[in-house]
Amino acid sequence: MSPRYPEAYLGEKPGWLSLEGFIDFLYFGTRTLRRYLSIALLDMGALAILWILISYVVVRLSSGGIGYSLIPWWAVGLMVVELAAVWESFGRSFGHRVARLELRRRDGEEPSLRQKALHWFFWHLGVLPLVGLLFTPPLHERVSGLSLRPFTMEGRIPRPWWLTSTGLYTLVLFLVFLTAAVSVTITLEDLVRLFTNAGATAKFWKAFFSPDTSIIVKTIRKLVETVFIAMTATAFAVIVSVPLSFLAARNLMRGVIGRAVYTVIRVTMSVIRSIEPVVWAILFLVWVRVELAPFAGALALFVHSVSDLTKLYAERLESIDPGLIEAIAATGANRLQVLRYAVVPQIVNPYISFTLYRWDINIRMSTVVGLVGGGGIGQDLVFYLKGNLWTQAGTVMLFIIALVWSIDYLSARLRAKLT
Repeated sequence: MSPRYPEAYLGEKPGWLSLEGFIDFLYFGTRTLRRYLSIALLDMGALAILWILISYVVVRLSSGGIGYSLIPWWAVGLMVVELAAVWESFGRSFGHRVARLELRRRDGEEPSLRQKALHWFFWHLGVLPLVGLLFTPPLHERVSGLSLRPFTMEGRIPRPWWLTSTGLYTLVLFLVFLTAAVSVTITLEDLVRLFTNAGATAKFWKAFFSPDTSIIVKTIRKLVETVFIAMTATAFAVIVSVPLSFLAARNLMRGVIGRAVYTVIRVTMSVIRSIEPVVWAILFLVWVRVELAPFAGALALFVHSVSDLTKLYAERLESIDPGLIEAIAATGANRLQVLRYAVVPQIVNPYISFTLYRWDINIRMSTVVGLVGGGGIGQDLVFYLKGNLWTQAGTVMLFIIALVWSIDYLSARLRAKLT
């Protein structure tokens, strides 16, 4: 008689003991770990930023100093972790919204309060040690019977944004951030002087409305120079920005090489755009000598305009209708023909509108770069202000106002014709 063995010893060994099963466990486990950990870190980061701003505002308003913590940092860490656990268990957190997920029962229904409480309790045992996230579903979801599912509004009545946890967080963050900004820029003494010391500007206003007619001809010449600086910078910026915009459009630059070119151009334009035209003007004044001040001003506006127009043009390219491109390509057209007949007709008017808008900006910015010696009317204005020549400065300001208003009106009418 053959010995009798328990049936479990005769069956196949569990899948996770095989090499393929172990690899699957590691792959799916680490994927789950990355997803849940990224959500938790996003929520903790959002709550940490809010706490730093709140503590800064409290310290600033109470003592006038600068401080970022009212309690020890280890206590801040514990508080942030605990609030993240509550947020993810009892509401739709910031990380959930970024991932476009929501916490639901496995049958798709709304979770009960008991299930949310279980989810919160075992969140500490599953997410914090990280080991519980290696399993599918994770430990806190397995016990609570809940899971993260793609968010959908089907069959629901949308709630006002201020009744959602993320909407409430955004509102509180905005109010605290605004309070912090006001506490830095405005003091009680500033407000008192604002409403009681207006008479100190009487000399300026008197000079402003008493123009010096002896400098009108000189001021007009400088205004013309200012317009030419802006026009030169804008015209050459368009020539460079149009081809660059095609290389900076995500939908047109595909493949490894295309993505690399796209990334390099976008990063470069962002760096250039982050440096103010005044700084570029100072750089080019050193580069091309002070005697060539208008040229330095034009170069400063040119560099900044290239970065700005490339971004605007590229974003317009990324929003074109792909259906027209597919239709033209389906006829057997090559890449250049697709650009000529499917892309260009969709971008001509927006490109012209962006160009006029940038020219309008350059007119005003050419005045600003003149303040540091970049040529144009701004150079005369800073000379008069340094010498306390208020009448002459007021005359220059009147001409600048007239120029900016005229260019703004003209560009607005031209843009209206294009829409």
